[in-house]
Amino acid sequence: MAKIIREMSWVEFDECRKTCDMVIIPTGAIEEYGPHMPLGSDIIVAEEIAKRVADATGALIAPSVDVGDSRVLSSFPGTLVVSEENFKGYVHDVCESLRKWGFKRFLFITGHAGNLPMIGGICKEYKTMYPELKLGQIDWWKFANINGGKALEYSGYMAHGHASECGTSVMLYLRPELVNMEAAVCHKLDSENQFPDVVQYFSIRDKTPSGVIGDATIATKEKGKKVVSLCVDRIIDFIEKEF
Repeated sequence: MAKIIREMSWVEFDECRKTCDMVIIPTGAIEEYGPHMPLGSDIIVAEEIAKRVADATGALIAPSVDVGDSRVLSSFPGTLVVSEENFKGYVHDVCESLRKWGFKRFLFITGHAGNLPMIGGICKEYKTMYPELKLGQIDWWKFANINGGKALEYSGYMAHGHASECGTSVMLYLRPELVNMEAAVCHKLDSENQFPDVVQYFSIRDKTPSGVIGDATIATKEKGKKVVSLCVDRIIDFIEKEF
């Protein structure tokens, strides 16, 4: 069973930290995830992946960071937003607490792309201050498309533009009771991005009225199982060889 810090007594934690120096930190978001999935899909998936990785590696799982920077989705009801300053300050303090208890390897399972640059900044700062530490970040949905793409019908934005084939399949496998496939929709963008080489900033509402970019209707539990299996194996391989 995965060792989850928030579920341990201080005595259990004290024993574990003597033999384990690796901690996994799941981060995500509370934001619209289409009409068919819960607002917490990103953090729910990040936590489930963290458990599977921890089961295989013996790492401890830190308390999750549920809410992130979801400003591009803030026009959809239920979306919550934490400022960059507050997010970085909170995560930094959590990491500092863990470091003081002896952890030397920090792996973030990041289920929300908006958190990536903030966590990246923290990792760079920590590596400068404490060169002996190992820090890594899994950009989950990008990682899933790269390593689990062979299990999907589509690739790129159609597989996981937002809440579409990849995300829905993974949730159908991990937490099927939270997915309402009767409400799933397909929303393809009117045209391909003509300038993918330029970083652009926009509101998701400008792209899709449902919050879905891609095709959620073709998602299946079987696809999700394959994606998760391939990705978890890849993360474990990275930990064993590089971490």
